[in-house]
Amino acid sequence: MAWNNNPDPARPTIVPVILSGGSGTRLWPLSREQYPKQLLPLTGADSLLQATALRLDGFQGAAVAAPLVVCNEEYRFVTAEQLRQAGRPARAIVLEPVGRNTAPALTLAALVAARDGLDPILLVMPADHVVTDCAAFQGAIAAGAEHAACGAVATFGIVPDRPETGYGYIKAGKPVADGVVRHIEAFVEKPDLATAQRYVAGGEYSWNSGIFMLRASVWLKAIRHFRPDIAGACETAFAGGASDADFFRVDKQAFVDCPSDSIDYAVMEKLPGDNGSGIAAVVVPMAAGWSDVGAWDALWQVAQKDEAGNVARGDVILHDTRNTLVLADGRLVACVGVDDVVVVETPDAVMVARKDHTQDVKQVVARLKAAGRPEANLHRKVYRPWGCYDSIDGGERFQVKRIIVKPGASLSLQMHHHRAEHWVVVRGTARVTRGEEVFLLAENQSTYIPLGVKHRLENPGLVPLEIIEVQSGVYLGEDDIVRFQDSYGRG
Repeated sequence: MAWNNNPDPARPTIVPVILSGGSGTRLWPLSREQYPKQLLPLTGADSLLQATALRLDGFQGAAVAAPLVVCNEEYRFVTAEQLRQAGRPARAIVLEPVGRNTAPALTLAALVAARDGLDPILLVMPADHVVTDCAAFQGAIAAGAEHAACGAVATFGIVPDRPETGYGYIKAGKPVADGVVRHIEAFVEKPDLATAQRYVAGGEYSWNSGIFMLRASVWLKAIRHFRPDIAGACETAFAGGASDADFFRVDKQAFVDCPSDSIDYAVMEKLPGDNGSGIAAVVVPMAAGWSDVGAWDALWQVAQKDEAGNVARGDVILHDTRNTLVLADGRLVACVGVDDVVVVETPDAVMVARKDHTQDVKQVVARLKAAGRPEANLHRKVYRPWGCYDSIDGGERFQVKRIIVKPGASLSLQMHHHRAEHWVVVRGTARVTRGEEVFLLAENQSTYIPLGVKHRLENPGLVPLEIIEVQSGVYLGEDDIVRFQDSYGRG
């Protein structure tokens, strides 16, 4: 398989495509279905999503455009806000009404990127990976861009430092001209330990990172060749879509009808050999401190440790403890005489596991979902486009929330069928709509919202508004909201 070795002198711009659709169930209780791991600051001050968006800062190999992000509709606002906070607002955030895996997600991104006749190089990155050596990462990206510009598909093989059974592998074939980048001979599934040991010893195998570089037109050609059903459904969904502020919404029913498949299964594993597509695939070696942080033991692996091999964050006391990961979100956590353990504390859940059993945390999440428990989906503190709320107490027929509204933001004009509310302002100034009344509340002032009355809470000030809300009634669920007007397009 050959490709055009004479690239256009006007090298195309690199467009980072950040795939942010995962749920990260094995990182429960920090990761929840509506606040997944890519939104969490697991390895530093930035969330994994923010770190991914910042990973090409200072890149010298080509111009880098604003990122394209594909994410679940449920966490669109926090995704947009995190990118703005990182100083990397998205070119567009493509919203998936349902999850259909990475091949349809990349197809939508390629269609958006190719609007107006453009054909940029797409750097496709999952939003939930860790890279500790950005210079090495950028060096590999520069090498991959040379081949992607010429029409090849470049993927990145992580140079293995141990026999790992949790990753798929790439077998490298003959070298390309520079001798470092090689053709791909085969993709192989997750091996058993003996096979993984043989792969690492042989030197021809690398971990499959799930990071790709290719022109938008090359992906569209590949998906149309290998999976015309996915291509057709995505093209219909894209054609029926529309832009909405930061977001691009595809046609829901067309995307619901799209088959689900990964980039690897749909295209990459079919590229090696004579497949009739005319598209070449190469693997670029990468040794950049990479991890997909698939479970708690993987986070321990990449985190900085003390002399006893422990990783501790938050209010943690360790005694006679080794090779242990402890994350405390709000309370003091003390560990005495334990080895090879993971302890994760949040305001509404504590998880304790042996480090070699952390892959099984997803089974706990499955049981929570089966029981209909909210801990599988939401944290006690829930983020909204206007701010956040924290359910700090509750019991039969009452619930207490701490609500923070960003300056200039407002909740929807709404009413409840089953509950009344008392509001007490503890910081800032509130503008309250209650029925036909509109009035201001200052600190230490309060008001009452009767059941069935239209109301709205706004922050007209320049500092965050903080209130304590006491709800009372026969039903206190979040679905007891009738919205009449909303700045954020929620029904």
